[in-house]
Amino acid sequence: MADDDQPKQCRRSRTGGASAGPVYFLGGIGAAVYFFHQVTTFWGGVLAILKAFVWPALLVYQAMHALHM
Repeated sequence: MADDDQPKQCRRSRTGGASAGPVYFLGGIGAAVYFFHQVTTFWGGVLAILKAFVWPALLVYQAMHALHM
């Protein structure tokens, strides 16, 4: 059955929701560069990569902690 044969209410929208991906990716790259500037050892580099992946969660946690007072 072709997409044109389906009733209008059954069609899925294929737009929207994908615009945050590139922004998040660039934020992760920026965080990795920021954390790598502080690295002096191999394990510091590993820690910098981990921090680059979890910085949004840490940001939200600190924001909620600051708002709770």
